[in-house]
Amino acid sequence: MCKNDGLAAACRLWGAVSLTTIAFAGLVAAEDDSKVRFSDQPAPLRLEGFPERPAPLFELGDKFLGTGNLQRGFTLPGGAVWSPNLWVYGTMRSAVQTFEPGNRTPASTRVTEWANRLDLFANVQLAATERILVGFRPVDRNTIPARFTGYQFEPVGGPATNRRGTIEAFSATPRTLFFEGEFGELFPKLDKADKFSLDYGIAVGRQPLSLQDGLLVNDDSIDMVSITRNSLNIPGGSTLRISGYYAWDQIERADNARDENAVLFGINAAADFPVTTVDADALFVASRTGGTAAAPNGGDGFYAGIGANQRLGKLNTVFRVNTSIALRGETAGVRNGTLLFAELSYTPSYGQDLVYVNGFWGIDDFTSAVRAPTAGGPLGRVGILNAAVGLGRYGAPLSNFADNSAGGAIGYQMFFGELRRRQLILELGGRAPTKAPTLLRQQPAAGIGTRYQQAFGRRVVLVLDLFGVARETASESYGGRMEFLVKF
Repeated sequence: MCKNDGLAAACRLWGAVSLTTIAFAGLVAAEDDSKVRFSDQPAPLRLEGFPERPAPLFELGDKFLGTGNLQRGFTLPGGAVWSPNLWVYGTMRSAVQTFEPGNRTPASTRVTEWANRLDLFANVQLAATERILVGFRPVDRNTIPARFTGYQFEPVGGPATNRRGTIEAFSATPRTLFFEGEFGELFPKLDKADKFSLDYGIAVGRQPLSLQDGLLVNDDSIDMVSITRNSLNIPGGSTLRISGYYAWDQIERADNARDENAVLFGINAAADFPVTTVDADALFVASRTGGTAAAPNGGDGFYAGIGANQRLGKLNTVFRVNTSIALRGETAGVRNGTLLFAELSYTPSYGQDLVYVNGFWGIDDFTSAVRAPTAGGPLGRVGILNAAVGLGRYGAPLSNFADNSAGGAIGYQMFFGELRRRQLILELGGRAPTKAPTLLRQQPAAGIGTRYQQAFGRRVVLVLDLFGVARETASESYGGRMEFLVKF
């Protein structure tokens, strides 16, 4: 240490020279020793103990989930930078299944079939927030009932559309075709300093729509436009999202049949709070036909729903209330009613298994605003006994319509293997009418169902389903299916 004032300047000069020499030596050492400097080459993905990248069926441009430098993009007049990529992917489902509905009449007999479904998508990724998605389902048709290419073993006789033989249901019509993006990212020059909050999401075209976990709306192919405002402030919460939308075509009503004269207006809001996430919806469906003989599922309807998702202690919970109001008289497409729904699930300590208890109460004749032909009724969330499989004519073991009835399901989902590639679900379910039943689906019924799933390799899943249902005044219903699901 330099204590003499006369030597202070010399000390400071010597210290600066020493530090400069040390820094230069460090830089030289860093240049010479590759272990202590960052490489200019991208590091490979570390795959020790981890599966390889799941490449899609076809990719052009940047690799999906790949590593390395991104391709150089181009700048649009509005300031957005696009670097287009094309990824083609999909899912193939093939099942052999038999279903005895338990009502032995000529119109309701056992169905045994081999059914197939192919969902094929081409995703043009323009930027992180913008894309164009095109989807086809080339081996099934969106009719009532939906038809799937395959072979029908039973029933043997009947109408030409319902007898043993090959079923050909090929289609080249796009089931999905929409653009989505964010206004602020499309035109960044309009707000370079990000002062005006132009973060509005936009989606237009034929696209899926699901509201209230599919209870209120469940359709995978509806022509609509929507505008979403994200990240709004809300007192007591962290964020609020509001969406408004308008649909003009491909609208299937509550009876799963298309109403060519209907349009839909709606608004959705979702907010996060410290103990819950709340989502609310309000919809109006206007139809130029009021339930006439030519259009029995017409009629105007107002629909609303609110749900809350939270964790109460060790329980995961969901509570939902949905209502439908026929504005010009009830029809097959809209009726008056309310649906109360609750989900409770619990994961036991030291494991990943799941115990769940779900219940519903249908007051009067609740109807969803929009439901695809393969979606069935609104109760698919109750359990596997109420869910439509969306493939062939295999129905829900317990009816998934909620009119004038109450019921529920209790189940246990078990996982096996180090990577949890096998799982088994065991479920008990039932329903009972709240008024004198007039339809088979409203009769008291109780059933047991099981589902086993096993993954093979990286893309194939085997699904096995079995069920049995007893009804008060009808024959027993039973069935089973084996499905191979391939993702590519």
